[in-house]
Amino acid sequence: MIPTTLHATLVFERNIPAPVEKVFAAFADPVARAAWGAPSDTATLIYDETDFREGGEDRFRCGPRSDPNIHGTTRYLEIIVDRRVVFCETIDVDGRRLSASLTTLELAPDGNATKLKSTIQLASFVGEDMVRGHEAGNNASLDNLVRYLSD
Repeated sequence: MIPTTLHATLVFERNIPAPVEKVFAAFADPVARAAWGAPSDTATLIYDETDFREGGEDRFRCGPRSDPNIHGTTRYLEIIVDRRVVFCETIDVDGRRLSASLTTLELAPDGNATKLKSTIQLASFVGEDMVRGHEAGNNASLDNLVRYLSD
């Protein structure tokens, strides 16, 4: 039996005390992204392949530091430097697809700061836990980004 697909739209907003150029660079650079992207001190984010350009693809692993068994693929659909990044992403564990999503990341200058808005249109193939996981993970990662760029 094929499980029911659960759809959700998640919107995250942050005011970041850094110029748009620095915020965009923190997304574009996989080393920087790995530094702030893990949602907790017990989690890790490892990029096995990166190609941040329109049509490019990233392959990554994440999860507990002791077993980063969650595999993801990100494909970049549109990149407008310092303004917008649109990408689709799939998440798998042990060869099983858990979710697919479309994310639109928008950056807007606000004086010397940046207004960030991230909208994720998520299809979960494993129920509500995946939606809650996306909410918690994205909130924690974006809070880390604010701290990363505040230092």
